[in-house]
Amino acid sequence: MTHPRGFIIKFIIALLVVTLSTKPYQVYSQGGIVVENPNVAVAFGNSITFTANLKSTLPIQQASLLFREANEEITRVETLQVAEDGAVSFTYDATQNAFPPFSWILFWFQATLSDGVTYTSDPIKFQYYDDRFPWREVNQVNITINWYAGDDSFSASALDAAGSGILAMRDFIPISFDDPIDVYIYSNTTDLQSTLLTGSNQWVGGHAHPELGVVLVAIPPGSGQFIEMETKIPHELAHVMLYRYLGENYQRQPAWLIEGIASMVELYTNPDYARAMQIASDNDSLIPLNDLCASFPVDAGSAFLAYAQSQSFVTYIRDSFGTSGLSRLMNAYSEGFNCELGATQALGVPLSQLDVRWRETVLAQNVAGVATRNLLPFLLLMALVLVVP
Repeated sequence: MTHPRGFIIKFIIALLVVTLSTKPYQVYSQGGIVVENPNVAVAFGNSITFTANLKSTLPIQQASLLFREANEEITRVETLQVAEDGAVSFTYDATQNAFPPFSWILFWFQATLSDGVTYTSDPIKFQYYDDRFPWREVNQVNITINWYAGDDSFSASALDAAGSGILAMRDFIPISFDDPIDVYIYSNTTDLQSTLLTGSNQWVGGHAHPELGVVLVAIPPGSGQFIEMETKIPHELAHVMLYRYLGENYQRQPAWLIEGIASMVELYTNPDYARAMQIASDNDSLIPLNDLCASFPVDAGSAFLAYAQSQSFVTYIRDSFGTSGLSRLMNAYSEGFNCELGATQALGVPLSQLDVRWRETVLAQNVAGVATRNLLPFLLLMALVLVVP
């Protein structure tokens, strides 16, 4: 593991508890209760501890803590035990990484008094910050690069990759800097994956939380850093820009389209993509595009092939139908057309037929010949059934 000169990263940092919102203040409800000195202590990836003092002129019969991620619809509700002095505390188990790193979390209190009336406090917001590393930052045009391993030239190169990636995608993705974008660069995949949901794919080297404007990538300083920056940073930034353009319709887009566009704007095309597709083509093991609509495969080999095919297929669509063709596709899927018919609506050709054309044009695959070869055993069996009395 590489670290900036002068820094020694110890494992104890991962357990460091940083107290947020520690400035004493009062949060008044509409009446009935006062919340004094609300505090949040975060041990990232381990726990979140909420504390406060609830005050009321009448006895408190029941009290609850309510909290959720700012973009989340589900609110967690926890019953609190109120001490004689009004102190309350609750520790949330954060080991499952249910909250995205660097997301904003809202929390508030409810209390039912002896008169039967329930009062609710105003919400308080704090950031679930990954405090395990000595982050440094540099920013330009509302894009901030956050990193902890590597020197100043490392962050400058990352900022250059981000800017070049934005330029590469501006012809077919509307660019929005209305809200800031934070790029967090971890020095290795282990550090990155410790922030992701339990059960996430072990091969993941980058991830975007587009609704937060947060990009996470694993890039170790060294001779290969430039290629990784020019690949991972533009790819994940494309997810953010697509989300800002499409809004809630982002989730309606096929996985092959979103990942294909993101892969297409990478400044360094992975040379192994072409090799992987050619091998799969020769072995008749290409993944049908219809199978890449909902999600990508879990295993690393199939996922790599899915990224390769999506990048090549979306590039083929752009070259055949122009950037307006990509826009029409996104609009069709935003309108609710399914994966097969969205292509028909936008391009006049169903997805399955586009898949055939792409294989024939880009991979020089004889689709009819492949189909005949795959059906040959069944044709022979049928012939034997007809011949043998």
